Amino acid sequence: MHLHTPTEGDGAHDLRHHGDAEVRDEGSALTDLAVNVRADTPPAWLRERIAESLGGLAAYPDGRAARAAVAQRHALPGERVLLTAGAAEAFVLLARALKVRRPVVVHPQFTEPEAALRDAGHTVDRVLLREEDGFRLDPGAVPEDADLVVIGNPTNPTSILHPAASIAELARPGRTLVVDEAFMDAVPGEREALAGRTDVPGLVVLRSLTKTWGLAGLRIGYVLAAPETIAELERAQPLWPVSTPALAAAEACVSPRALAEAAHAAHRVAADRAHLVAGLREFASDGLRVAEPAEGPFVLVRLPRAAAVRGHLRGLGFAVRRGDTFPGLGEEWLRLAVRDRATVNRFLQALDRAVTLADR
Repeated sequence: MHLHTPTEGDGAHDLRHHGDAEVRDEGSALTDLAVNVRADTPPAWLRERIAESLGGLAAYPDGRAARAAVAQRHALPGERVLLTAGAAEAFVLLARALKVRRPVVVHPQFTEPEAALRDAGHTVDRVLLREEDGFRLDPGAVPEDADLVVIGNPTNPTSILHPAASIAELARPGRTLVVDEAFMDAVPGEREALAGRTDVPGLVVLRSLTKTWGLAGLRIGYVLAAPETIAELERAQPLWPVSTPALAAAEACVSPRALAEAAHAAHRVAADRAHLVAGLREFASDGLRVAEPAEGPFVLVRLPRAAAVRGHLRGLGFAVRRGDTFPGLGEEWLRLAVRDRATVNRFLQALDRAVTLADR
C-alpha cells in the first residue's frame, strides 16, 4: 500500500471508462458480465410503480415523500438525506461544493470520484491498495492532513468488504470521509455498513438504487450525511435534479417489501458468486488468481494474457470488464459480474476455450 500523486494525464488509466462501454453497439448482443447491475431487473412490480408515476409528469417533482422514506429506512431525520441522480451526481456535488485542500482517493476503486475531483480543479492523491495485502485497507496509509478521503465498501472492482471499524478509523476532525456503499445492499445483512451511523465525524455515505434494482437508465441514489453537509451539497444541485419517476422508484425501493426482496437477492448472489469462484479456481494451473474473499456482486481476477482472453471471450459471446482502467491494476486484470448458475456454467466453458486460444 503506498501513496501516489498522479501527474497531469497520469498513467494509462481511462477514468471515464465504465463497464457499459463493453456492451454498447456491437457488444449489445453479448452475454453481459461487464456491468454490475443485477440481471432480470427491474422487477415487474417496480416497473408498474414507475409507470404509475407518469401521470404526474406535468407537475414539477416533489421529493419530500421519497426523502422521508429513505430517512425512515435508515432511521435518520430527513435533513440527513439528499436524493441524487445516481451516486455519480453525488461525486460531482462533493467535488464542487466542498472546500477541499487535499483530497485522497483509495484505489483500486470506482474511478468517477477521482474524475469528478479532477474536473473540479483539485489535485488528487491516491492511496493504492496492493494485491499482496489482499487489497485491504490500512488506515495508517492515508495521509494525516487529507481533508477528504473516498473509499468504496464493498469496493468496486476488488469485491473486498472492509471492516466498518477500519473505515471509521479514517475519520478525523475537519476531514470529510466519503464511503461509497453502492453495492452494500448486495452483501447479506449489509454487515460492515456505515449508513445510518451518526457517531462518525465527517461521515458521508453514498447509496445507489440502480445496481440491485436495474435502474441505471433512471438515475437514482442518495447521500447520507450531517445536515450542514447535506445543505451544502443541496445548494450545488440544480432545481428539481431527480425526476418524478426516479422519486417514485426511490420510495418503492426502500419499502419493507423491497428490502426483503433485496435481502433475498443478496443471499442468492452470494451463492451464485461462490459457484463462479469455485469454477474460476479450476483455472489456477493456467495462472488465474481470484481476489478473495469476494463479497460484492462481482469478482476480480488476474490472469496472463487477459486482454487476449477478453477479446476471445467477446468472439465467444461474452462481455467482461477490463481492469486496466482502474488505478492500481494493470492489463492482466478482469472484473466479472456474478450471474446465475446456468450463465456462469456457459461462461466457464467459454473461458476455457478463450484461455486455450490465447495460449496459441
